[in-house]
Amino acid sequence: MELGLIGLGKMGGNMRERIRRAGHTVVGYDRNQDLADVPSLKALVDALQGPRVVWVMVPAGEPTQATIDELGQLLSPGDVVVDGGNSRWTDDEKHAAELAERGIGFVDCGVSGGVWGLQNGYALMYGGDPENVAKVQPIFDALKPEGDFGSVHAGKVGAGHFAKMVHNGIEYAMMQAYAEGWELLEAVDSVTDVREVFRSWREGTVIRSWLLDLAVNALDDDEHLEKLRGFAQDSGEGRWTVEAAIDHAVPLPAITASLFARFSSRQDDSPSMKMVAALRNQFGGHAVEASADKAK
Repeated sequence: MELGLIGLGKMGGNMRERIRRAGHTVVGYDRNQDLADVPSLKALVDALQGPRVVWVMVPAGEPTQATIDELGQLLSPGDVVVDGGNSRWTDDEKHAAELAERGIGFVDCGVSGGVWGLQNGYALMYGGDPENVAKVQPIFDALKPEGDFGSVHAGKVGAGHFAKMVHNGIEYAMMQAYAEGWELLEAVDSVTDVREVFRSWREGTVIRSWLLDLAVNALDDDEHLEKLRGFAQDSGEGRWTVEAAIDHAVPLPAITASLFARFSSRQDDSPSMKMVAALRNQFGGHAVEASADKAK
């Protein structure tokens, strides 16, 4: 089949290549014309035969909204737009309603696989009406990993991005657990080769995983992670997961703690710990340390 693909960055570019290797035609557009097959969204739409399927892989929020707004003016009834970015599931419902007014279908798709997806395939979680999903199915089949798993029609519009959001929340907690275990191992004198302990866990243990494999890769590159700053950004999906848990009264202590740990990583001098230190000094006479500026 033919596919229009908008956004050819690290993920989108590799997805274009994997789809082409499966025998499909991909017409790609990117603001970086060095990556694009066509010069504009109109040229992309004109290059496809109807009913068209156009997959959007641009940043969530305003970039996605602007792209879908423009596609709504260019596409025809019976065409389908797929949002494969990291949009919030509530935006999917809005986009589906807007496009439906013009007879255009909408499918949301959470995509996982990162830079390894070209080689290993992409885990796909998609939501939408069955007739719209069916129009995209050959592309889903081309992108998914080999075998019986890695692709799911999760439910109605928004279900794909909601499932991907929860996936990323779980990922936060798993990474935090590995990170805390690594820090504790590094802190004791008796363990002399932390990297090899991590490597040994890759077989025969209940905590083996692809994330563990990637942790070993990182330690092979930099055994004590001395080249890195202890700063971790969040993409937004961890926050949305916690917000959804609050809305539905579902306790998520591990995922919530892992999100807050990322916030802590961005503080060179924690304001809350200043108060903790001040209180310990007040009630127990415990020593306090002057700030770097005051010490000068």
